[in-house]
Amino acid sequence: MLRPFDVRLVVGTRPEAIKLAPVAHALAERGLAPALVLTGQHPSLDPAQFGLGDFPAERLHCPGEQDPHRHVGAVTTALLPIVAAASGLLVVQGDTSSALGAALAGFAAGVPVAHVEAGLRTHDPQLPWPEEEYRTAIDAQADLLFAPTELAAAKLRAEQATGEVHVTGNTSIDAVLALEAALPLAEPRRGALPRLLVTAHRRESWGEGLASIAAALRELSSEAAIDFVLHPNAHVAASMRELLGGVANLRLLEPCSHRELIRRMREADLVLSDSGGIQEEAPALGVPLLVLREKTERPEGLDCGSAILVGTSAERIAGKARRLLRDPAALAAMRRRRFPYGDGKSGPRIAGIIEEWLNRRA
Repeated sequence: MLRPFDVRLVVGTRPEAIKLAPVAHALAERGLAPALVLTGQHPSLDPAQFGLGDFPAERLHCPGEQDPHRHVGAVTTALLPIVAAASGLLVVQGDTSSALGAALAGFAAGVPVAHVEAGLRTHDPQLPWPEEEYRTAIDAQADLLFAPTELAAAKLRAEQATGEVHVTGNTSIDAVLALEAALPLAEPRRGALPRLLVTAHRRESWGEGLASIAAALRELSSEAAIDFVLHPNAHVAASMRELLGGVANLRLLEPCSHRELIRRMREADLVLSDSGGIQEEAPALGVPLLVLREKTERPEGLDCGSAILVGTSAERIAGKARRLLRDPAALAAMRRRRFPYGDGKSGPRIAGIIEEWLNRRA
C-alpha cells in the first residue's frame, strides 16, 4: 500500500499548473493522493484557479529571477531537504527553472524523478534558451520519461536516455478540450476586418525580436483588427506597450486566464504566437497559427498543416499573414481540427504508468 504523498508534483508556473492538473486528478482517482510542491516562480499563481486547490501543498517561496540559473539553484537548495526525507516519486513538467531545480534536488537525494513532456528538442541550446538545456539535463537522468509524441520518444532513444520512455500525448490537450467543452458558443463576428490574436514573450526575442514582431503588427493593423495579449512578465509587457501603444485597430489586452485565452483563440481568424502551449492547443482547436520562432521543438503542428513557422522577421510575418488572410481556402485548410499532440487522455495514461511503476518498486 502506498503512503500518502508518495507522488509530488512540482508546480512553478502557470503552464506547469495547466499541464499537471490532469495528472493530479487522474492520480487522485487512483487513490495515489498526490501533493504539490509550489516553487513560487510565478508568485501570483493560485493553484485553485487551475483546479488544484484541494491538493496539499508545500511552498518554497522561490520567486522567478532575471537570471534563470540562479532560480534553478534556489529551487534545488529549498527542495533538497524536503525530498531527502521523502519517498515515492517527484514529478516535474516541461523545461522551466522550477522543473530543473526540482529534478536536480531529486537526483541529488536519490529520489526517482518523472518528466512530463520529455524529449522536446530543437538541438540548438540558444533556441530556446535556457529551456533546451534544461529539458535535456532533466531527460538525461529522469527515471520516467513521458514523451508527448512518437517523435519526442525517438529523440530520447537516440540520446540513449536511461529512463523508461512512454509515449503518452501531451496533457495540454486534456486541459484545452475540457476548457473548450465548458465554453459557450462563439459570438457572431462584429466588424468587417479579420481578427488576429497575438502573444509574444520568448526570452530569445527580447529586444530586436520583439521590435520586429511589433513592426509587422503595425503594418498589418491597416488590414486586420489585432488583439495583443500582454504577458505577465513586466519587462515584456512594458516593451510591447512602448512599441504598440496607440496603433489603430490594435488593442493591448491585460494578461488573461487560460479559459479567456482559449475563447479568444477560438474566435480569431489567425493566431500569431511564440508560445509552446499555443502551438499544442491551436491544432486541437482548429485555429490557424503562425509560429513566431526561428526554430520549434514542436514540429508536429507544422507537419500536419495547422501551423507555419515564420520566425521574428517583420517581412516574413506580415507577408505570410497577409497572404493567408487574402486566401480563404488556405485558411480553411489550416482550420481543420487535428490532434498531433494527444487525444485528451494523457493524464489518466500517465497516472496509470506511475501507479504500475510504483507498485513494481514496492
